[in-house]
This record gives sequence, structure tokens and C-alpha cells, in this order.
Amino acid sequence: MDQQNVEKGASRSSRPSLSEKVYIALKNRITRGDYGANEKLPAEKDLSGQFGVSRPVLRVALEQLREEGLIVSRQGAGNFVRVKREPALGYTPVETFADIQRCYEFRLTVEVDAAGLAAQRRNDESLDEMLRALDLLSDATGSRLHREDADFTFHLAIARASNNQYYAETLKALRDHIYVGMKMHGDALMSDGAAALEHVLGEHRGIYEAIRTRDAERARETMRTHIIHSRERLFGGGMLDLSM
Repeated sequence: MDQQNVEKGASRSSRPSLSEKVYIALKNRITRGDYGANEKLPAEKDLSGQFGVSRPVLRVALEQLREEGLIVSRQGAGNFVRVKREPALGYTPVETFADIQRCYEFRLTVEVDAAGLAAQRRNDESLDEMLRALDLLSDATGSRLHREDADFTFHLAIARASNNQYYAETLKALRDHIYVGMKMHGDALMSDGAAALEHVLGEHRGIYEAIRTRDAERARETMRTHIIHSRERLFGGGMLDLSM
């Protein structure tokens, strides 16, 4: 009986404590890019609520992150991510128009497939994430603006809805590359006037509707058409010959 109690005690002691579980979860969020370099973490009150732990337990986890150099505390301001991550897949920076064209080419494989899977696997939470991004895009369009951040968030929400982390991680690694194309595309849209902005908003809504109604083939086709149209608006008839 005593031996059984010893074994039970050893089993209990080998389990991670609450603070260790919170530490691991926060570390994973930081390393996979959920919180960007120099980004402020949510307030202790909010983090405690998210993890369902007391603030003293949370503070033990935060202290461990500080000791590892992953976060830094700024007096009166909170906790900030300290690490500067390199892109997970090691993509080199965008340097030429050919690189932008290559990025579009790659997106036509990754994002089209992600949209099809999102239509099959999405849940209400992922649909809400897409809708929030659509609302931002709609507000910007009403103000005759293009928001690259909302545009990217919409596409990332679709990748996440695929329930395959490789699609989302690939998009996050390509964030800066995609932003370049989106920024130039947005400038072109605004120079073309309100109708062009409305048309692109309609494309985004079409993708969302296909995913919402679980029409995988239409989701793939609307995403493919959207990316091709974006590339055409940016390059016009001036697509580069990428032959070696």
C-alpha cells in the first residue's frame, strides 16, 4: 500500500504544474508568431482569464519567459515580446518585381488549396474571424481606402480554417512578401477609383460565401480568380518572362 502511494505521488509530481502549462502555451504562441517581435502581450488580467489560472500562477510563467529572454517587462507598460524571429521557412526578402510575381505564383497553389479545405472544415469561430476582417475591408472601401492588414488577416483566417497548420504557417512566413504585393495592388485600386475597390471587396465576399456554404470547388475557383485578378491589376499586360 505504501509503495502504491509512493508511485501515485511520483506520478503526480511528474505532471506539469499549472504555471508550466501556461509557460509552454505562451512560449508556443511566441515562437509560432502569434505575438510579433516587440508586440505587447495581453494584460495579466486577460491572460489569467484565457488560461483559467490565478494571477500569481500566471506571473510564475511570465517570469520563466523573462528568464529565457523571450519577453521583457517595461515598467508601467506591461510585457513585450523580445525575440526577433526569422521567417520559419527561410524566404529571402522581396527585391524585384520578379519576386512579387513569383509570390503570386506560389499563392495560387497554397491559397487555392487552403480555401477548398476551409470550405470543408471551417467552423463558426473561423467564419467569425473572416467576417471581422471583411468588416474592416468594407469600412475601408467605404472610405475609399485599401487596408493591407485587413486583407492579409482575411487570407490568413482562411488558411487557419483549413485546419492544417502548414498553410497558416506558410502565409505567416510570407507575410512581408505578400504585403508588398498587397500594398502595390491597393495603390493601383485607389488610383482606379471607387468601383475598383468595390469590385475587390465583392471578390472577398464571394470567397467567404463559398466557404460559408461549404462549396469547396467554388471556394477554390473564387480564390484562384481573386489572386489572378490581383496579379493582373498589378502587372497589367507586363508579366515578366521567368524562364531560366
